Formats: sequence, C-alpha cells, structure tokens
Amino acid sequence: MIRVLLSVAFYLLLAAGPLQAQDAGQPPRNAQAIALHALFDAEWERDMRESPETATYRGDDRYNDRWTDISLAAIERRQAEDRAVLARLEAIDRSALSVEDRLSYDVFLWQQRKAVERQKYKEFQRAVSQRGGIQNAENIAEVLRFRSAKDYRDWLARMRAIPRQVADTTALLREGAAAGNVPPRVLMQRVPDQVNAQIVEDPASSPFYKAFADMPADLPAAERAALQAEAREVISGQIIPAYRRFKAFFVDEYLPATRETIAAADLPDGKAYYDFLAATFTTTDLTADRIHAIGLQEVARIRGEMEQVRREVGFEGGLPEFFDHLRTDPRFFHESPESLLEAYQAMSKRIDPELVKVFRIIPRLPYGVRPIPDNIAPDTTTAYYQPGALDGTRPGYYYVNLYRPEVRPKWEMMALSLHEAVPGHHFQYARSMELAEVPKFRRGGGFTAFGEGWGLYAERLGYDMGLYDDPYDRMGQLAYDMWRAVRLVVDTGMHSKGWSRDRAIAYFMDNAPKTEQDIVNEIDRYIGWPGQALAYKIGQLKISELRERASKRLGGKFDLRDFNDAVLAIGSVPLDVLEAHIDAWVDQRARQP
Repeated sequence: MIRVLLSVAFYLLLAAGPLQAQDAGQPPRNAQAIALHALFDAEWERDMRESPETATYRGDDRYNDRWTDISLAAIERRQAEDRAVLARLEAIDRSALSVEDRLSYDVFLWQQRKAVERQKYKEFQRAVSQRGGIQNAENIAEVLRFRSAKDYRDWLARMRAIPRQVADTTALLREGAAAGNVPPRVLMQRVPDQVNAQIVEDPASSPFYKAFADMPADLPAAERAALQAEAREVISGQIIPAYRRFKAFFVDEYLPATRETIAAADLPDGKAYYDFLAATFTTTDLTADRIHAIGLQEVARIRGEMEQVRREVGFEGGLPEFFDHLRTDPRFFHESPESLLEAYQAMSKRIDPELVKVFRIIPRLPYGVRPIPDNIAPDTTTAYYQPGALDGTRPGYYYVNLYRPEVRPKWEMMALSLHEAVPGHHFQYARSMELAEVPKFRRGGGFTAFGEGWGLYAERLGYDMGLYDDPYDRMGQLAYDMWRAVRLVVDTGMHSKGWSRDRAIAYFMDNAPKTEQDIVNEIDRYIGWPGQALAYKIGQLKISELRERASKRLGGKFDLRDFNDAVLAIGSVPLDVLEAHIDAWVDQRARQP
C-alpha cells in the first residue's frame, strides 16, 4: 500500500501539474499546446499552495510553515476553482495536440472530471478516520528535513496553527453529523485513544516534540535551547489544550452521532457514492456484482494452489488447520520489534541483487526501511510505502509495522517486501519521477489500480527472481494474493450486498492465514475507505493479462525485462491507457526483425 497523505483535506486527493521545459530540437508548441501547459503549470502551483502537506510530501518546502485551510469557505472556493479548471481544459482543442500531449490531456481530464464529480459527496465532512486526521497530524514530520533553524521555526509555525486546525476539523465534523454524513462508530471508537497520545503531562513527551529531541549539533547551543523552550511552551499552552477540547467534543458529541451501520450505501446518496468509488479506484466500468464474482473465482483458484503447498510441506490437517498452524506456531514469528526490523532490512538486501533478472532499468533513487510510528501502528496495516521527494532530495521509505511482533509472521515478509519496496511501489514511483519529459502531475501523482496492481504483480515477480525457494514463502505469496482476492468479495459484500463486519472478518479468516489482528485492521480499513481495496486485484489481473498477451504474440521475441520496463515507461495511468500503450509496444516489437 502506498501511504496516503495525513492531511485531512480529502477533497484535494486529485492533483494536477506542469510539463518540464520543452526539449531542444522539438517542434514549437502551437497555441493549444501552450494553453495546455500553462494550465498544467498553474494547477501544479495551486495544488502546492493550497495543499501544503502535499507540497511537503513531494519535497517542496516552500509551504512547510502552514497547513491546508480546511475552513468551509476555503473548501467551497477550491471546489469552484476546480470546476473552472475543468471548463478551461475542455475548451482546449485536443485534436490540435501532439500524441504525447493528448495522453497528458486525457489523464488530466480524467482526474479533473472525477474531482468535480466527487464534490457532491462532501467527503470533507468526514474529516477524521481511524487511520488519519488531526489526531496524528504530527506524522508529517517523518518526511521533514530538520537541518536549519528555519526548519524548526517552520515546524513551530505549524504547531502554533494546530488549535485552528482542530477548530476547523470540529466544525466540519459537526456539519457532517447534522447532515448524517458520518463514518461508522465501530471505526471511530478507535480515535479517542489516538487523541490521548497528544494529551501528555510532559511537553517533551509529545509527538510534536520529537523533532526537538535530537537537534543538529551545528546549531548554536543557545539557539537549540531557545527553540526547545518555545516548542515546550507551544505544546503545553496551545496544542494540549486544543486536543483536550477536541477529545471532549469527539467523545461527548461526535461519537454518539456516528452510525451503527458500516456500508457506504448508508451514507447520503450512498449507492451512487460507492459506484463512483469503485469506478474511480479501479479506473474501469466494472459493476459491484461483477467485481464480487471475480473475487469469488480468484478465491477458489488460489485455495487450490494453497492446498498444493499444504501437501508439499506434509501438513496432515486440512486448510483451516494449516492456516491456524501458520498463525500460531512460534517458529514463524520474531520475538522482538528489533529483530523483526532487522529481518525486514535483511529481506530488502536479499531482493536487491536479483532485480536485474526482471528489469533492464533500475531507478536511481534509493529507499530505506523504517518502523511505522508507534502512535498509529496498532490501528494501521502491516506496511506501507512513502514515496521520495519529487526532486530526489529524499529517498523512498518502506514502513513496516513492529507493533506486536508475535502477530507478524515471517512467511509474509518476502511478498510484502516485493510489493511495498522493490520492485513494487519504490520502482513504480522512482521510475515515474525520472520521466523528465512528462508533466509533474504524471510524475508525482498516480492511479490506485495501476500502482497497487503493479505492487501485487511485483509479488509474483519473486518467482521469476528465484526468491520463493522456501515453500512457506510461497505460501506467503499465495496468502497475499488471496488477501487481495478476498478484498473483492468483502468490500463489495459490505458496501453493496449487506454483509456485516463479522461476516466479512469470518470470510477473511476462512480463506487466508493472515493473523486476526491484521484481518480486523484490514476489514476496518475497507469499511472506512470504500472501494480503494478493489483496485489491487483488478489492476494485477490486467497487468498479468497484458503480460500473457504480449508473450503469446511475441513468442521468442518476448523478454520479461523489456515488458516490465514498458509497463513503467509512461508512469501511473488508467488501465485502459496502459492497455493501449502495451498493445502499441507489442506491435512495435513484432515488426522488429
């Protein structure tokens, strides 16, 4: 999973951006192309300015002293601007553009239409989830570079703005409660404990103070002391009181107003909303019924492969007993968070030298392995990837969950690392950042079906790299493939077919050996983020289909390294755009002698 930004400005999820300087020797742009690139430039700058968190995550530090304005007036202004941008884009004559510019136009048009269409669902009224929101705003510090006094003063400015952000978040939640646009209570019951992490007795133990605990030695001692003293004062005098007020509001007023149901269909205009989300995340026109059926087919296929592994290792019980064995045998688990982290780091180093077997192009940007912050680890997934800075000044990071190592099995680590790090999300993002000839919104943005489909496809590349020599590692790969197949069933089941949370958990437990801790967190993620989980398997099936088609068509001319490079060659795009690109690539290869 690619880590989503922790900004509560959910309405800014779809970004746009500029093209790089025109290459020397290219024909001059006509008026329509000039207008298109001017729009890209303006929209990139607007996105950075209006969503400072997005700018920070992309490595742009110009707005590191502020948060997104989430007042209702600012939201309405941005939505009006989005509608105006769509009108400007549609006024450009697409037929007058080059082939490359038409691709950028189409991708941007797809994103902008979705951004405008989603306005009517007022997602901003649900400004907090169990996985992110104002209650853990400090997590953005994970990607900040604290090197100078200005870096610390910028962070202090953000810290001083927390009371305003808390007040605006409260106002949005109140509006959502009045409209019945509220999340499920079963998820929101997790939030008070997250808020409690901010209400500390000692300001130096606040999550916001972490950056001040180990400051650069080249800062003068007096300046370090002054900045630390100011941080403690802001935390004790402003941040902690703001979170106390927020907790009182959340527990006494908001939590009782949340809904007991879990389906997106139970939100205002909920059925249309879920259909919109399914189409947006998968970039297809597949219906919920069709996605559910695909999931059932995949579950049946993968169970058959799991049975083969069970027999291979000589386990005498049935598949349910084998799952229980995998979940509970102590030999499959590390004893401490430290040893688990070391194992993840070693796993990544094992994968790295094998990449040349399946790629010709290796991205230049490095990546590292980090633990998921303690304050969100109990309520989040097994791992996620945080892309590097767009300018290459910050590497990508593979974040791993060290909470309760006794529920983090060794057999899942290979598939997980292939997905989240290399050649999965890190290759996907690092390669797109190196596409200097395309607009920044294509280099730094992305489509879930492409990105997560690639991540899941990358898990299977472990076979091509010779990394699944242990049958338990193969079982881990099948468990992860099953995990994504189950998603198709339970996500559509809960949000469109009336499934209960307990039924979804039981179905997951019956068909995958993931531990109960992970399964409960996963099901709650699907409840709180409807439709997103559908993208993984749908994207993987499309990429795998394209690989099989290319192999059959090219025969002896097919080279897996070239195919994998070609998939990543145009960045993250809707699946139909990827299919057209690969078909053209195959045609070109077929014509070569």
